[in-house]
Amino acid sequence: MLTVLLSLCLGIFLTDAFVSLANASLVLFFGIQRLAWISTIVTMLSLFWVMLAYGLMGLTPMIPKRLFLPITLFHPAALLAMALVAIYHYSRTPLFEWLAMVVQVVLGLVILRGAQGRFSLRWPLVAPERLGVRAFSWANLEVFLMVSFVVVLPCVLASAAVCAALAVNHFGAGFVSLHPGGITVQVREYVRGDGKTIQLVPMAHIGEASFYRQISASFPTNSVILMEGVTDEQHLITNQPTYKPAATSLGLAAQEGEFNPSQGQVVMADMDISQFGTNTVGFLNLAMLLHSKGVNAQTLSQWMQYSPPPQIEKQLFEDILKRRNRHLLGEIQAWLPRSQHLVVPWGVAHIPEIATEIQKQGFRLIKTRDYEVMRFHMPRRKGPVPKSSHALLISAPSASFVSAR
Repeated sequence: MLTVLLSLCLGIFLTDAFVSLANASLVLFFGIQRLAWISTIVTMLSLFWVMLAYGLMGLTPMIPKRLFLPITLFHPAALLAMALVAIYHYSRTPLFEWLAMVVQVVLGLVILRGAQGRFSLRWPLVAPERLGVRAFSWANLEVFLMVSFVVVLPCVLASAAVCAALAVNHFGAGFVSLHPGGITVQVREYVRGDGKTIQLVPMAHIGEASFYRQISASFPTNSVILMEGVTDEQHLITNQPTYKPAATSLGLAAQEGEFNPSQGQVVMADMDISQFGTNTVGFLNLAMLLHSKGVNAQTLSQWMQYSPPPQIEKQLFEDILKRRNRHLLGEIQAWLPRSQHLVVPWGVAHIPEIATEIQKQGFRLIKTRDYEVMRFHMPRRKGPVPKSSHALLISAPSASFVSAR
């Protein structure tokens, strides 16, 4: 039975390697993702069997660790490396994914040869003579538990924390800070030679209710507030988004319900959903299906039937971020002659580019102030907000910014 289980683990690992390599090759060389969902399903099956094999290594010393330990370590190592590549060299992610799949294929074939003594596809893939003789050992179990909870688990958590910190530090340009106690944002005020000022306010869809109240109260009474919020005049989005359920489950507040500036002139400065590309609207509707109805058989079925058009990631990035930033910069230019003070409370993903562009127009930084967006429910120390490495928390593209007029 053990040889059958290990053979299934190795077989699915190899199947995952070849299917994922085929998918990565289509993406890298032809820009299509015809095998994306098949690859995802096979990878999830492979992860399940790899985790099962890892657990069995603790229960019985019969499993040859020199063969199956590399299999269990491959996926975490590949995910960590992929995260680092996505942070610093996102455009090269398809190439790195292809290289990682080549490594997985080679690793799987090497382990197959080691499991059988030669390259062969005879069943079982793991020859019985490769197994140890002892069915159980307390020493093996004790060492396994100690290594798992003292070394492996802390390393996984530390790697995830480091990747998160590196990501927010790289993308945030100092506007957002991630520290052990929570997340803070830095509001920056810029001034031009003629006395015009622009206040950039990084916002989050979910946070402490006190954060939204403090931000709203900080706006000058004579300011023009250029608000974020894509409109939907033609009702193209079938399921309207809301962050309230997620915020409530986390014990936090949603921006849509708490952020209501009472000082200054509020101006809607965002685009309409009809100005986005057809593929973007279609993807956003599919994303909103999960957002509104959750993960169930119906929504998963529609996602599995979805075939992403070529270059969908670039189009989403262009529509959701770049085009909206260009539109906002146009609104800033239109309102500067009519107001002495502009306030721009937009999502953190937009703010770094806006800051760069207004500085090109002669604005210089004169003032900063930190606000705590959320706490990680840790004992709060007294004193000023920690100013640790500045960072940015970015979510996957979604239609959560859409609001109907």
